[in-house]
Amino acid sequence: MIRNLILLAALFIPVAVRGADAPVSAPKEPEGMKSLFNGKDLAGWDGDPRLWSVKDGVIHGETTDEKKTTGNTFLIWKEGTTKDFELRLSFRCNATNNSGIQYRSKHITDGKVGNQWVMAGYQHELRNESKLPNVAGFIYDERGKRGRICLVGEQATWEKDGKKLIKDDLIDQAGYEKLIKLDDWNDVVIIAKGNHIQHYLNNRLILDFTDNHPELALTEGILAVQLHAGKPMWAEFKNIRIRELK
Repeated sequence: MIRNLILLAALFIPVAVRGADAPVSAPKEPEGMKSLFNGKDLAGWDGDPRLWSVKDGVIHGETTDEKKTTGNTFLIWKEGTTKDFELRLSFRCNATNNSGIQYRSKHITDGKVGNQWVMAGYQHELRNESKLPNVAGFIYDERGKRGRICLVGEQATWEKDGKKLIKDDLIDQAGYEKLIKLDDWNDVVIIAKGNHIQHYLNNRLILDFTDNHPELALTEGILAVQLHAGKPMWAEFKNIRIRELK
């Protein structure tokens, strides 16, 4: 009887806290996901036309020595917002710079902005690198106060007095090197419900974050993808789809 109760209790322990030796897979993609990109043009999106285009059926963003950006610049989805949602997409980029996916974010048009497509808010970092912590998947506070809010591998909360690390073994260095596909397409899943956010890469949970800050936590905002200022770079996106969570 006692043994059965122990086994039953184990079933209710959140899988996300069982450690790197028990990887957590992304949930099966549900029916009814809404496609945000038609594969032909940038209808529904807005960004610097010098830098963003559609090539071979994917969104292509690129800066060069001749076509630079003053400050980070974004391609912004104009047909909705992200509140409680599940977002799925595929990305690839080169290693000379980094990119990102903004969600629950704000379009900044006032003050010191370097271009017309500046964003602030939660960013899912995108990189073509494999050495922790500078890899795709962590949450960055774009134009905010908190910097790298939650790193890959971490399960953490952010309280009013700062970040509280619960554990950091959702994935380790060896596991990440096996997971990331350098110079190739990688699949991202972002699930945000209330103040709880999860990032999955190539079907594996890599980050679990709860934002309990009473003023800085973000609950709703805009979706966008990034080209970073600095060294010339490119980033590509495809199969972008979303669904609202009730």
